[in-house]
Order: sequence, then C-alpha cells, then structure tokens
Amino acid sequence: METTRTIRTEGDLDYLCINTIRFLAVDAVQQANSGHPGMPMGAAPLAYLLWTRFLKHDPARPDWFDRDRFVLSAGHGSMLLYALLHLTGYDLPLEELRRFRQLGSRTPGHPERGLTPGVEVSTGPLGQGFGNAVGMAIAEAHLAARYNRPGFPVIDHYTYVLASDGDLMEGVAAEAASLAGHLKLGKLICLYDDNRVTLSASTGVCCTEDSAARFAAYGWQVLSVEDGNDLDGIAAALTQAREEVARPSLILVRTHLGFGSPGKQDSFEAHGSPLGTDEVRRTKERLGWPVEPTFLIPDRALAQFRATIERGQRAAAEWDRLFVDYREQHPETARELSRVLAGELEAGWEEALPKFEPDAKGMATRIANGRALNLAAGRIPQLLGGSADLDPSTYTGLKGLGDFQCGDFVPADQQGSLGGGWGPAGANLHFGVREHAMGAAVNGMAAHGGVIPFGATFLTFSDYLRPTLRLAALSKLKVIQFFTHDSIGLGEDGPTHQPVEQIASLRAIPGLVVLRPGDANEAVVALKVALTLKDRPVALVLSRQSVPTLDRSTLADADGTARGGYVLAEAAGGSPEVILIGTGSELQLALAAWQTLTRDGVRARVVSLPSWELFEEQPGEYRDQVLPPQVTLRVAVEAGSPFGWERYVGSAGVILGVTHFGASAPGEVVLNEYGFTAERVREAALGLLRRAGGEG
Repeated sequence: METTRTIRTEGDLDYLCINTIRFLAVDAVQQANSGHPGMPMGAAPLAYLLWTRFLKHDPARPDWFDRDRFVLSAGHGSMLLYALLHLTGYDLPLEELRRFRQLGSRTPGHPERGLTPGVEVSTGPLGQGFGNAVGMAIAEAHLAARYNRPGFPVIDHYTYVLASDGDLMEGVAAEAASLAGHLKLGKLICLYDDNRVTLSASTGVCCTEDSAARFAAYGWQVLSVEDGNDLDGIAAALTQAREEVARPSLILVRTHLGFGSPGKQDSFEAHGSPLGTDEVRRTKERLGWPVEPTFLIPDRALAQFRATIERGQRAAAEWDRLFVDYREQHPETARELSRVLAGELEAGWEEALPKFEPDAKGMATRIANGRALNLAAGRIPQLLGGSADLDPSTYTGLKGLGDFQCGDFVPADQQGSLGGGWGPAGANLHFGVREHAMGAAVNGMAAHGGVIPFGATFLTFSDYLRPTLRLAALSKLKVIQFFTHDSIGLGEDGPTHQPVEQIASLRAIPGLVVLRPGDANEAVVALKVALTLKDRPVALVLSRQSVPTLDRSTLADADGTARGGYVLAEAAGGSPEVILIGTGSELQLALAAWQTLTRDGVRARVVSLPSWELFEEQPGEYRDQVLPPQVTLRVAVEAGSPFGWERYVGSAGVILGVTHFGASAPGEVVLNEYGFTAERVREAALGLLRRAGGEG
C-alpha cells in the first residue's frame, strides 16, 4: 500500500491537494451563502488520503459492482464529497460546484442518491449513513459467501463511512454499531471525524462519553490518530483496519473544525454557516492559498487526483477479466450472480406462490404472507432480511435458509435459529430489538445491490423506522418492510401495541407504497407486488387475527390487489346506490354488510382498496369505474385513523375509523366495543340512503 508523508510545507503536493479540497468547499459555501464549511476543512486530509490511495473505485463506471463503497454519514459536509467527486473525475463538472445548493443542481445541500454520480446513499439525518454502511457491509459479506469460489473473489470490497460527532450521538448509530460488532463485519471501516464540535456547541457541553471504549465494548477494533493532518498515521490506521478481518474498525481521527480559519477554527460558528468574506480571505492567506480566483484547482493537484481514473480503470478491467474466467469455470453460479446483480428475478418464480381455498375461518394475513414468502424464497436467492426479534410473531423467518453470521461464531444457545447453518451465506438476519438500525441497514443493503432486503416488526413500532422509511422513499430504494399486528384487533397487548395513526402516517410518506391486504390471497398478490416493484419501498401491513379467505369463484379475483383497488362484489340489479370500501381485516365487514344489504334490496358495491398509492397510479377511467363519481354515498371502514379517507368518501360519505387509543382485551371484544361490526357498516349505509332520500 502506497503511503505518503506527513504534511510539512506549503510546497508539498499533498498539502496542495488537501487545500484544493478545502477551498473548493469554502468557496462553494460562501457563494451559496449557505452550507457547512467547517467539516470539509478539517476532514480534507483523511478524505484525500482515502480517495486517492485506498478507495477502489472507477470514476468512469460509478456503478461498477465490486467498487468500495463510501458513505458520507456526516452529510452536512456534502461539499467535501462533491469536491472529491469532481477532482477524481466523476461526471460532476466544476459548474455544478459553483451551483451548490441551487435549484436544479446536482450538488444539493445534503447528498442525494440517484442525483449525483458517486453518491451511494442520501445522508444528512445524522446516524443514518452509519447504519446504511452496516447494511452495505452485510450485503457484501453475504454475496461473497454465496458466490465467491476458490481463486475467484468476484465480490471483494470494503465499506468506508465518514462519521461525525453527531452521527455517533444518534441512537440509530449505537444500534447499528452494536449489530455490526456482533456480526463481525471485518470489511466495515468507520473514519470518525473527531472534531469535538456540533452545530450549537462543543461536544463537552452535551457528551463526555468515551467513544473508543464504547466501540471496543461493541466488539470493534478501535484505532486512533491524534493529528488529523498526519497522513502517515492515517495511512497506517487504514492499513491496519483493512487487515483486520474479524472485527469492524473505528478510526478516531482528531481533526479541527474549520481548520486554518484564524477566527473560527474549533468554533461552532464554522459548522453550519459560511465563514464570511473577510474570514475566507484571512483563511486563504494563512494557509498560503490565493484569495482569487475562487474555485481554484492547481494543475499539479488536478493531475494527482485524476491519476485515480487510470488506477480505477485498471482495477475494473482486472475484475472484468476475472469474471470472464469465473463464468467459464462456474457457468451456473455466474449466470445466477449476473441476474441478481442486475436486479432480475428468476423466470417463472411466481409459480411458487400459493393459492388459498375459500375458508370462513381463514387465517391471519401475516401467516399467509409468511407461507408465500418462504415459498418465494426458494426461487428468489436475493431475499435477505429478518425482524426486530419478532420472527415467531411476524412469520418472516425463511426456514432452512441459514442464519447470517460472519466469521466462525455460532451461538452456544441457538434458540431462534431458522435452520440451514450459521454463516454469512445465511438469508436470515437476526436484528435483535433494534428497529431503527434494522431500517437503516435494510436501506444500505438495497443501496449496495444484489439483494432484496426486508425487515419486520409490529405496525405500531413503524414509528421507530420513520426516518429510514422516509429516506428509502426519497432514495427510491427497493426495500420491503413487513408490519404485522395492524390494528386494535391484535387484542390483549393493549393500546401501547395497538396502532391507530400509523397507517395514515405511512400513507403520508411520498413514494412509499403501503399495502394492507384483506385476505390470504390478497396477501399473496401484495407480496408479489412488493417483490416486483422496482426503485420503490413497500410497507406491507398484515393482521394478527384471522380473517376469512374469500370465495373468489363468486367474488372478483385477488389479482385486483396489484391495481391498488378493485370491485370485489358488484351491486345486484343495476348501478350501485352505495359503495362500501374496506381494507385489511375490515374488508370482511364490508362484504358481510353487502350481503345483508343485497338481501334487503339495496344495490351496494364492495370495493377493496388495499393500496391508495397503487390505485392513484391507475388511469382515471379505471378509477372512475371502481368509484363512479356519480355514486356519492360511500362508507369506508378501517380500524385506524380516519385521516385521509375523505378523498374517497367525499363530503356525502361516512368514515368508520378509530379516533382514540385502544384497550387491553381480546381482539374481538375490542373491535366490537369500537363498533367494527358488519351491522354498523350496514347501518351507516342505510343512514346515508335515508338522508339522501329525505333530501330528495
């Protein structure tokens, strides 16, 4: 491994390159009059060394699969990353740096996946990128174990994350670090920008913990570099971290926020605000940098950075040749790997999915989903995931497909094992009671690629995952989160576990597809949708209690679930007078009410509406066929917050929902007490008809 000298003089090429990064960041923030200059100024040396000497990447092929992954968890320091991307030859012109934080630029205030070449994940909410990096390391270890063969390390890369003081304070980072240490993710390396300043104060005001001791207790290798400008020390630490295969590594690098600024170094004033014109001038003079022109990139520095292009191209070309030989020696494995890396599913995999016969007693949709998921997993090797310590309740364990664990660790007490052996090839992740880390890791796994990651917990605990769900949607990540125990119908656990507002709040997240199936066969179709949707996260909401498996010989096929909404049961004798809309476990109530209304001579239609998002994507003609605008008498029933249902029932309709917290009692008792009965749905429909008749 090539090393470099500690910075000593202004004539040193390393010094020139590092200051190039610093002042690209300073000038961009100053021109935008917005941003965070302090972190790029302090962390520039370690970032320069990592990107030019250690990071395996090809700027000409930012999606080359065996590249090292780099995550800027401290996303507020985005200009550090943008400077590196431009200087090392990614498709990010200097003009984009000049347009930092401006509308339509590829240099937003915080890095966004899919917008800027070379940005692996969207970061900014502190701790999230750290959790994403853990997920990336999990995916790398899993794919390497499944597909590498002797002499053919086709999956062999590191995950680096640059984290700040604020990142390590966030609870999600603590959860994720604990998980990473337990899993022995030896190819995960965190560079901790230990500048001891946050946005509003020094860290000593709010945090005096020993981070080194904490991470050592998690099972990490902990290394320290006392001077953030000591390139020899940083290089030695990175080398040692790469050599450690049994533990993830944390490298504490003591840096100085706003390095070189005469008036703002080590001050929180350099964290989230421009230095100011006078301070920029003084800083440049102090570090021997020309005051003008701005956005200066010396030729010698650019040549040093651009040398990474040739090195990256050589590395990628070597991998290409390796894969050709791999394909010749292991053709079937190579074909499967090529397919999973392309995000494609095996042809005909849907044939494995079950179809459930009509059954008045039925089953919980969580059980139906679990059966379908296990059958699908036999045909979809990309599936990798688990629950937050709830496999027996969420039914998301993949039986016989192994339990994920790096290294040779096997628990002495193997309660909870899904069978199939322990090791990194295992498809079952035991996240423990770490919902927030589960969400962040699942996002990282999706961003890494090659897997279809999933998590699972109770719907009420989706609140712990809200930041990660939002980032999954913002980043257009293909992840699946299974949320069971979907209503007050779960019963005796009471109001702390009975969700009320969660479904409505999930539907409020732009880009998140929420599916709440009403019976076993809708659950199967919902899973099929979740597995086939590209570039979108899915929340699959499932019941604890049993619901009837509907007789599809007399009702519409469950395939309508894929359109988000469909006519389940049509009105007898002509156009409907009233429409009953149901989702999830309440769909049966709408159907039972329809049966009695039909016997009474009322022309009623039942609409199943498991996904608002998918329904809204259908052509207007289809939506009007399902919910004719002229039929204004509508009843919607869902055991959750009524918020938002107005869009489907209108001012003339009725919403039967839950407007206060639940109660501890058997599920049927709670549902009856809260009015979730077929009779109440029927009475609501008749009330609308009476009112309409009176008005006429």
